[in-house]
Amino acid sequence: MKSFKFLALSTMIGAVLAFTSACGSTEEKTNNGSQTEGNTTEQANEEGKQLQGEINIDGSSTVFPIMEAVTEEFNMEQPDVKVSVASSGTGGGFKAFIAGTTDFSNASRPIKDEEKAQLEEKGIEYTELKLANDGLSVVVSKDNTWVDYLTVDELKKMWLEDGTVKKWSDIRKGWPEEEIKFYSPGTDSGTFDYFDEVILEEQPIVEKATLSEDDNVLVQGVAGDKNSIGYFGYAYYAENKDKLKVVPIDSGNGPVEPTNETVESGEYAPLSRPLFTYVKNESVKKEEVYEYLKFTIENAGQLAEDVGYVKLKDEEYTKGLETIEGLK
Repeated sequence: MKSFKFLALSTMIGAVLAFTSACGSTEEKTNNGSQTEGNTTEQANEEGKQLQGEINIDGSSTVFPIMEAVTEEFNMEQPDVKVSVASSGTGGGFKAFIAGTTDFSNASRPIKDEEKAQLEEKGIEYTELKLANDGLSVVVSKDNTWVDYLTVDELKKMWLEDGTVKKWSDIRKGWPEEEIKFYSPGTDSGTFDYFDEVILEEQPIVEKATLSEDDNVLVQGVAGDKNSIGYFGYAYYAENKDKLKVVPIDSGNGPVEPTNETVESGEYAPLSRPLFTYVKNESVKKEEVYEYLKFTIENAGQLAEDVGYVKLKDEEYTKGLETIEGLK
C-alpha cells in the first residue's frame, strides 16, 4: 500500500488525508505515541508483541512429535524465540533437567523418586503437566500373516529373558518355527520403563533385542523382517501404517486394538498411558517461556491428535492453564 501513496495524484492524497482525519478517532495507536478512545498504550504495546530468547527442551522421543508441532506453530507467531527440542529419551531428558541445562523435560512416564530427590538436592523446583494420552503399540511387519493378537501373558513370555532362543512356535502352537527378532526403545526411554513395568514386571528384557532411542530405527527394523516384533508410541505406528501391522492386546476381556477411543476410555489395557512435560518453575518467570508453555497447553490437544495421540479432556487443559498462571 505504501507504493500507492508515493504514486498517488495530489487529489487522491487529499482524499486519503480526509478519510484518515475522519477515521482518526477509531484507529489504533499511531507511531508518534498518540492513542485512540477506549484503548490504552499498554494494550496497544501488548498486542502482537514480539518476544526474544532461548528455550531448551529434551526428553521423551514419544512426546517429541507433539513438542515439535507446538514449536513450529509457536515460531510462526514468535520467530525470534529460539526453541531447541531434543529427544534423548525420558531418562536422558531428566538427566539434562537435573543438570540445569533445560527448561522443559518431556516424559512418557511419571518422574521417578530418585529423579525427584536429585532435583530437590539441586534446589530445582518443577511442575508436572499432562499433554495427551498414548497407546503404546505392539507392531509386526505387514508380511507377518500369523499374528492376529497377543495376550499379556504371551507378550511377557516372548520378551522376558529366560536363556533360550525364542521362536514364534514357542509362543503359540501352529506359528512358524522361526526365531523372533526383537526391537525395543532404549533403556533411557520412558516407553521402555513403562513396558518393563506393566509387561515384564521389572524383570530383564530379552538380551537379543535391538535397543534404540530412535523410534524410526525401530520402525525400519520391524518393517523389514516378517519375523520381527517391536513396540513404541502410537504416533509412530499411525505414521507408518503402510508398512506395519498393529497387534491387538488381550488383557483378559478379548483382543483390543489401540485407537483414540480405546486409549481414552482405558479399554486398551494395560498399555494406555499419559504423556507429560515437566517445566522448571524458575524458567516460567521468563516471559518467552511462560508464553511458550501457555501456547503448549492451549494447543496440545489438537496438535497431539494431529500427530497421532489422544487429547485429554478439556477440563484437564483448563486445570493446566490455571496451574501455570500460578507459576508466573
